[in-house]
Amino acid sequence: MPEFDFDQLFGDNYYYFYEQSLTAERTQREADAIWKLTALEPGAAVLDLGCGHGRISNSLAERGARVTGLDGSPYFLDIARRDAAARSLDVTFVEGDMRRQEWTNAFHAVVIWFTTFGYFSDIENAQVVQHSARALRAGGRLLIEQINRYALLHRGLPSNHVVTRGNDLMIDRVEYDPLPTDRSPSGS
Repeated sequence: MPEFDFDQLFGDNYYYFYEQSLTAERTQREADAIWKLTALEPGAAVLDLGCGHGRISNSLAERGARVTGLDGSPYFLDIARRDAAARSLDVTFVEGDMRRQEWTNAFHAVVIWFTTFGYFSDIENAQVVQHSARALRAGGRLLIEQINRYALLHRGLPSNHVVTRGNDLMIDRVEYDPLPTDRSPSGS
């Protein structure tokens, strides 16, 4: 099985095609849900893992949370920082790998949003959860938003997802093996 190429998928083309579906209204609804589900209050420390271009990080900061966003894409982090600056928000954005986070007892909530969880091997995904739990203060909450795989299997997966923007077209080919035979990190 080929290794997942993050840089290939999560670059400027991804943002270009998906930003139109990530409306301000949607972001507000999702940030409201996160705020409620994690019982946040102004001043709460939040870690947004896989923060991308900062839409959730900046929205939570706007509500008064002290947010740290971590992402592996310098391109997305640049967008996130520019958006935070334009909105006069104080958000810390860190370039890094969610599998190797080093925080301990630092956050009231850790958020992994917009299907950001599950791109790694089972062992590495478990590391993400373990590191996230370690990053939480006592009584903190870990919130992972994930597509319901059982609903997807019931409805059937599309073989292709097509997105258009102006005269541009993106075709996202979808393959899903519900019972993979190899779960090692390197595929060997």
